[in-house]
Amino acid sequence: MVKVGDIAPDFEALDHNGETFKLSNLRGRYVVLYFYPKAMTSGCTREGIRFNELLEEFKKLGVEVVGASTDPVDVNRKFAEKYDFKFKLLSDTRGVVARVYGVLKEDSFTAERTTFIIDPEGRIRAILSNIRPAEKHADEALRIVKELVGTKT
Repeated sequence: MVKVGDIAPDFEALDHNGETFKLSNLRGRYVVLYFYPKAMTSGCTREGIRFNELLEEFKKLGVEVVGASTDPVDVNRKFAEKYDFKFKLLSDTRGVVARVYGVLKEDSFTAERTTFIIDPEGRIRAILSNIRPAEKHADEALRIVKELVGTKT
């Protein structure tokens, strides 16, 4: 797994609209990249909803929120539409991105629920792992980003 202080591995993946997403295109901004195991499940739904609820606060800080799973584009599209997610959901159907970040569960071919906070220079500043869906780790990610950008609001 990548660790705090590493440069976040760049990657390309299709978002839930079928458009190509490239992490390096977000250089100059903070990025919250969160991996989730499976769209439409209760834990991943709660997690996505909470990120969506906090999205305006992230945006005010100049932060891009991006979710990623091994689900195909059409499943992520339905997931995003059903819950009106206003951020990108990436499809890593081959598990390449999850594997590079060290979060692919080979036995189930799903991503381990893990969040990476990446700074504007592309360096990983925090990793939230061993997350339970009931825990509002979106709130924790927001708290960490606020500390990193020097805001206490």
